[in-house]
Amino acid sequence: MHRLAVLAAVSALLAGCQSEQECTLLAARAGVGLEVEAPLAARAETVSMQVCWDGSCTPVAAGLERSSKMASATCSGDTCSATGVRTADKHGFGEVKGLPKRPVRIRLKLLGAGSDPVLDRTVEVTPRGSFPNGPGCGEGGPSTSLIVSGDGVVRER
Repeated sequence: MHRLAVLAAVSALLAGCQSEQECTLLAARAGVGLEVEAPLAARAETVSMQVCWDGSCTPVAAGLERSSKMASATCSGDTCSATGVRTADKHGFGEVKGLPKRPVRIRLKLLGAGSDPVLDRTVEVTPRGSFPNGPGCGEGGPSTSLIVSGDGVVRER
């Protein structure tokens, strides 16, 4: 009985020595991110995606928005500011409930004005889990990201 009490006391002491990791409340949605580079982005008005795995396909709703980047940043003491500028690229994200962490097939269509086809490609990618709050704070939804180059080549980021 004495050994059990000593073991319990040592365990409690060691548990108290561990530092607690603080976790933020950032979330990570399961889905597919998309970046379309110029000059192709200028012709792309909307996006249509279909994600397939295990013999079934899921249509994915995603919008396209103009991208931006940081043009300049300045700091004075402990205060910083940044100026953003729009680029000729576009980006979007489509949520995919139940997206697995194994290979999936994505059919990506970019449509122009009047729903004219700009690009129609199918790629196989492997979504991965993400840890937006750090590895000790739980895993967010699996996701993947596609980059469409200005000349229409699609690759996984």
